[in-house]
Amino acid sequence: MAVNIPELFNTTLANALANNPDGARRIGNTYGLNITGEGGGNWKIDLASATPTVTQSETEITDAAVVITVAESDFQTLVADPGAGMKLFFAGKLKVKGNQLLATKLKDLFALR
Repeated sequence: MAVNIPELFNTTLANALANNPDGARRIGNTYGLNITGEGGGNWKIDLASATPTVTQSETEITDAAVVITVAESDFQTLVADPGAGMKLFFAGKLKVKGNQLLATKLKDLFALR
């Protein structure tokens, strides 16, 4: 079943950060997610500040420690199977700019929910 991406970031993840700020700060750094296509969007996730936040943007995120760009359909695959990240990356369907090691911590971020 497809996940509602704006709800995932704006509500579910935002609530998880508010409920577990210490866990979010342990992950640390800033993440940008640009999910292209219908149902996608752009989000900046700040896990380094005293109060971790997730903020939606009208424009593509470019100023995070790691920026991930992926199509909406491939993001749905990633949500359903977090282990698919490497397969999507090597297939050129998941693009990573910045600190690529930080991208591997995304599964920890979504485990906070």
